[in-house]
Amino acid sequence: MTSPMPAPVNIAAALAQFSDQWAQRKIADVNDYEVKIAKLQGEFVWHTHEDTDELFLVISGRLTIQLRDGDVVLEPGELFVVPRGVEHCPLAAEETAILLMEPAGVPNTGDAGGARTTAVRALN
Repeated sequence: MTSPMPAPVNIAAALAQFSDQWAQRKIADVNDYEVKIAKLQGEFVWHTHEDTDELFLVISGRLTIQLRDGDVVLEPGELFVVPRGVEHCPLAAEETAILLMEPAGVPNTGDAGGARTTAVRALN
């Protein structure tokens, strides 16, 4: 028995469904990976993902990924992959919409834990 064909995802419409910041929403699965969107503003926490890379794609706004060796600034349409084990801290001076891709179950705060750790939510 085959599964039904998934519907296309309109990213702008998905982003319009929520307003809270730093709360990831899953929009698709790719094998064992989750494709997620989020709205960011302000500074997150310094953290590391020891076992996986993390892909950031900026949809709107501007994202600075602070690294101990220097910052990476991303404009809309640009992506950056933080290699596994590299400590980083996302920073958005203005509200910024991003798409993330990483293995299912990876905590958003990596090894840092704390109050900003949240579970990935599905869109309504």
